[in-house]
Amino acid sequence: MDPAAIVANAKQLADISGARLMPMVKANGYGLGAIAAARALEAVDPWGYGVATVEEGAELRSAGIGRPVVVFTPLIAPWIEGMVRHDLRPVIGDPLLLDRWRALAGGRPFHIGVDTGMGRAGVAFDDPLTIAALAARLQDTAGYEGVCSHFHSADEGGTSLDAQQERFESVIRALGRRPDCVHMANSAAALRGPRYAGNLARPGIYLYGSAAGGGAPRPAAALRALVVDVREVSAGSSVSYGATWSAAAPTRIATIGVGYADGVPRSLGNRGAVELRGARVPIRGRVTMDMTMVEAPRDVRPGDVATVFGGLVTLDEQAASAGTIPYELLTGLGRRVERRYGPLA
Repeated sequence: MDPAAIVANAKQLADISGARLMPMVKANGYGLGAIAAARALEAVDPWGYGVATVEEGAELRSAGIGRPVVVFTPLIAPWIEGMVRHDLRPVIGDPLLLDRWRALAGGRPFHIGVDTGMGRAGVAFDDPLTIAALAARLQDTAGYEGVCSHFHSADEGGTSLDAQQERFESVIRALGRRPDCVHMANSAAALRGPRYAGNLARPGIYLYGSAAGGGAPRPAAALRALVVDVREVSAGSSVSYGATWSAAAPTRIATIGVGYADGVPRSLGNRGAVELRGARVPIRGRVTMDMTMVEAPRDVRPGDVATVFGGLVTLDEQAASAGTIPYELLTGLGRRVERRYGPLA
């Protein structure tokens, strides 16, 4: 991971959105290292950070990160003690859980979650009884710091963004008090400018080098592995499990020491490509747990470095070849993949 690229992408997104940032560093910083990402992003003076679990928040605290940390998975009662201990902010959409939070956490900060069409969490925009119950509690509740929702199709555009934003604003009005932090925009929404960004944007994948439906981020991550074997196969010889590829002519095959246990999707077999010796070369046969075979340039040798994504083959392109999204490629990086921090070149 290139920390400077993450910072550059964050600055670009802040300029476009006109909002302060709450970078998402959940899922171990999208697979790249949450602590390293957060420490790099201190350079943009973010409001705070977003995570998905109490454990992720505690990890940031143990690393000395002192800014606000919001846990976006909806609060459940057993988490309250840990959230108080680690000074984490919950997202609450249930009046009874708000009661529990007030009883056990006092006036500590919290955010109200609103479901404007995602169908995942938060008080539903069309549930006036629950909204009214929350509003009654918020009138005399210390700690009401933020209100949030989530666009479901910001990378696709269309009328849904305006519809969701209107629903969000109607719920905020019904709650009776507009808190300091109003946030709804992910990377794709923030890239559409101040109209959808509120006063706090929550970028994620764009920081880590994916276009997120628009924009041109700097590549921030590359997956590289060593060539561990090179061999000549004769015409008619097959490669990998199931013999799904056979050489039409004598072919040089390089074996790369990375496979689906490391985050190279099995679906890239006979579909994807990697960079090797300055050229794009096709994957041949099925990706295996620990190794991937490619058709190799004539001058390749064991010990050469292959780049699975982050070079001539971009993160977004490789995800498309795998039939998935860049989020899944990054968060699927295995534990045995060594994370290194510095320029990608």
